[in-house]
Amino acid sequence: MGRLPDADALERAREKTIPDVLPGPDDPPLRVLFCGINPGLVSAATGHHFARPGNRFWPVLHASGFTPRLLRPDEQGELAGLGLGITNMAPRATARADELSDDELVAGGERLRALVAERGPQWLAVLGIGAYRTAFGRPKAVVGEQEQGVWVLPNPSGLNAHWSREAMVAEFARLRART
Repeated sequence: MGRLPDADALERAREKTIPDVLPGPDDPPLRVLFCGINPGLVSAATGHHFARPGNRFWPVLHASGFTPRLLRPDEQGELAGLGLGITNMAPRATARADELSDDELVAGGERLRALVAERGPQWLAVLGIGAYRTAFGRPKAVVGEQEQGVWVLPNPSGLNAHWSREAMVAEFARLRART
């Protein structure tokens, strides 16, 4: 992926959003739409989802069987050919997800419902239990299968230290077994 963005580029990234990664007309149907909370500054600066070193999304995605090899963030477009996609709950880039307001997450939940209705994934996989609870008004939800077609996975951010890589792989693999 190259060098990381410098401090000025990261600050400018607060003004950016990242387009969704979605299958096109020649790709397989959308099996799983992974939904991050929002772009981090490195992701917004590079234009690649889950781009910060230390984010465990790409290694966990591969180790759980979703991808045939470990993809780099700049290879995110290859997901479409696997029937996978990426979106974000909130479009605003921040250094930490806790910089988002509850209103932004609720609005993101509404946008997600519309995107799911339009694109029809087999599963919407929300990466982050706290964001899911707020966005979908389910304060007691736990990681795992929710209402039909929704699965909550642990947030793969390196800041989410109470989930080990192995435990994340196991949870992602539970979803993978259902696709």
